[in-house]
Amino acid sequence: MRIGIPKETFRGEKRIALAPGGVHTLVQAGHSVFIESNAGLESHFTDEGFQKLGATIVYNQEEVYQRAEMIVKIAPLIESEIDMLQDEQIVFSFLHLAVGKKNIIEKLLAKKITAVAYELIEKDDHLPILHSMSEIAGQLAVQTGERFLGSDIPNSRGILMGGITGVSPAAVVILGAGVVGFNAARAAFARGAHVIVLDKDLRRLRRIGTDISKNITTVAANPYTLARGAKFADLLIGAIQMKAEKVPHLITEEMVKTMKKGAVIVDVSIDQGGCIETSRPTSIADPIFYQHGVIHYCVPNMPALASRTASFGLTNASIEYIQGIADNGLSNALLGDSGLARGVCTYNGFCSNENIAEAFNIEYRRLHIFSTN
Repeated sequence: MRIGIPKETFRGEKRIALAPGGVHTLVQAGHSVFIESNAGLESHFTDEGFQKLGATIVYNQEEVYQRAEMIVKIAPLIESEIDMLQDEQIVFSFLHLAVGKKNIIEKLLAKKITAVAYELIEKDDHLPILHSMSEIAGQLAVQTGERFLGSDIPNSRGILMGGITGVSPAAVVILGAGVVGFNAARAAFARGAHVIVLDKDLRRLRRIGTDISKNITTVAANPYTLARGAKFADLLIGAIQMKAEKVPHLITEEMVKTMKKGAVIVDVSIDQGGCIETSRPTSIADPIFYQHGVIHYCVPNMPALASRTASFGLTNASIEYIQGIADNGLSNALLGDSGLARGVCTYNGFCSNENIAEAFNIEYRRLHIFSTN
């Protein structure tokens, strides 16, 4: 199969969809890999290094799309990229279609694109590709929040995450005890913060206590405890994730108004619309804004801040699915892996994800695959 890896065009995106190990695996299996020149440069992967592994370097992005049967990328598709897609191509990427524009999915349907969303692929009741990026995002949420609590940031709290003798540490309140929340809690606790985690799922909260520390405060989430948590927080981390849906606004604007002046919000859920009502997407180049005296950090591609680590992690998690389709063909790969099939959002001109179809009021059809053997 011919596999194309374009250079990412999203603001501040420095990751590449496949690190050298993944490219080598595909080439050794007899597949052709076309990589846009300098696609990996900001993760310190050179064109020369990819060429030594057998990849073909292409100097025009449009040519990558024209030569490939399957496009492998990271950031959600933008209109200029969809315009370059060829009819009936396969696309692997984070898609987040439910919070995108309707014309994006309409163009995918018109071109009969098989669009596979990394964030929806399942394995053993978890989301393996999203998991790898969520681990990074959770740690970065704390690292980023700590930075914006410092006095070098205008109108910040000017406090030290771990405090000192006789001076209390920062209060870090985390909404959600999933992968992002768990990693954020572990990182914040290691920095000496006073950590509070809220979630409806008591099993997840127990895991925080058993796998990290009983000294982390866990709280059952409800409107009352969420309001109290927001008011108490020096750093508030939104770590809510839902499958192919917008996340709800758990923290209302009225709650934000009660927060401490100079407190920091890091809304990791922003790629699904954000779980704080006052959130709006920002970029790595211009990451924050102030509202009601509170610093908001809402960068949807936060793992790009650790682009090399993220590129390796993404490759480790995704290569089995990419190679499975390349080796066996799309139909056979989907028939053989129901978890991969759950990641398919559009197929043969129809929307195959019920939540996305409902969000845009378009026809939904259950995925029907036939073997090509």
